[in-house]
Amino acid sequence: MARDGSALRQHNQYEYRVVTFEPGTSVPDARKVLTEEAEYGRWELARTLLYIGGRRKVWLRRKIIRVRSTL
Repeated sequence: MARDGSALRQHNQYEYRVVTFEPGTSVPDARKVLTEEAEYGRWELARTLLYIGGRRKVWLRRKIIRVRSTL
């Protein structure tokens, strides 16, 4: 299934997360994982990479919301 590399990186306005899918992961299973991340974690698809052998690496991103104190 999905293996989360826990690679959370922050750039100016976005934070990124990398999710890796093993070669045996079916497309519907990968789609289900990514849909749940988008729906509940507010992640959006930034980039995908398909390696020789079938491993998939997906970069997700979401906007960083900075809260300012009103006190």
